[in-house]
Amino acid sequence: MTTELVIDCDGHILEPPDLWETYLEPTYRDRALRIRVGADGFEHLLIDGRPSTIARPGQLATLGGMGKRVDEARELRERALRGDVAPQDVRGVRPAAAETYLGGAAFGTMDMKERVQLLDREGMAKAVLYPTLGLLWEAELFDAELSSAYCRAYNRWIADFCRGSGGRLIPIAHLSLGDPMEAARELERAVKDGCRGAFVCPFTITRVPHGDPRHDAVFAAAQDLDVPLGVHPTFEPLAFNVHHRFDKFGWAVWYFNLFAGQGVQQAFATFFQFGVFERFPRLRVVVLESQAGWIGYFLDRADATFTGTMLGATVRLKEKPSYYFKRQCFISADPDERTIAALMPHVGEDKFFWASDYPHPDHPGSYLEELRGLVAPMTESGRRGILGENVSRAYRLA
Repeated sequence: MTTELVIDCDGHILEPPDLWETYLEPTYRDRALRIRVGADGFEHLLIDGRPSTIARPGQLATLGGMGKRVDEARELRERALRGDVAPQDVRGVRPAAAETYLGGAAFGTMDMKERVQLLDREGMAKAVLYPTLGLLWEAELFDAELSSAYCRAYNRWIADFCRGSGGRLIPIAHLSLGDPMEAARELERAVKDGCRGAFVCPFTITRVPHGDPRHDAVFAAAQDLDVPLGVHPTFEPLAFNVHHRFDKFGWAVWYFNLFAGQGVQQAFATFFQFGVFERFPRLRVVVLESQAGWIGYFLDRADATFTGTMLGATVRLKEKPSYYFKRQCFISADPDERTIAALMPHVGEDKFFWASDYPHPDHPGSYLEELRGLVAPMTESGRRGILGENVSRAYRLA
């Protein structure tokens, strides 16, 4: 892969713990996002002065832990199977209280020069960057004004973080749809500051569907600025979450991760239901970190019910959903997927990206090896596209 353009479409950084205390406007600084050690010895994420109830005690120390704890978790499971430990002790591996968010930061996650060195080591040209703490807080902050302020602070910081990388680190702005007009203004400001696109959560704190015309100011801004708008998975409010249909099942983190992309799929579907692609024919939408193998059956089902049933009458589109996907959308695949080569003739070779998710612990660290397996059965044009050409075109990186 060293002779081809390779771009990671979805890598992550770990924000400095004092980012919001430093970058927030003075009006909001006393309500900044913070990390503090609690009486239990674990670090806690404070959101508007209140400890997070979704981020588990000690979880902050694991956020940069790609490839870590596999052996420890396996050993604990085997001990449980032998009866050496109680079943409840298998329900997640809690880090020692001495481990910290900063101590768990992987190479290249907090230092721009290190991240560029990592790209060099791995033969990559560029990486498109997303947050880590920024994927946690919005699920617990329903104040639209403060949410927008948190986004502005992060966006200023990530633009500064990437600025000296010679264009190899690509900053993406975080937008909250709680206040669509402010989100549109922030997108314009962030793009002028160097951001090459934006992302939103798979839920909205107002419970207004993503594709609803009340968000048109954001779509219009992205279209006029010629930057993509992504939907990226985040922690979600428990009341909105698709996973809480079973009682006493909160320990099953493997199960929840297996279906983590469902919120993104549901948000993405609203763009078709509300006719966003009809109203904004030049808007580019990117589906992130929810795998890509589902897009085949998603489009088949969407087209079939649109054209062949009365359900299609509710969809505010003139053409079939697949027409707009092929015209305006892109989707990110995980390197461990094996169905993408077969999907490419149906969906389009120019529709797929790949992503490392580095350094998050819910993906294995062998992404380069897996990437070789992902592209091996592809045509030459499909291989070049998914490795880097597609994301370069979508984000205008050339």
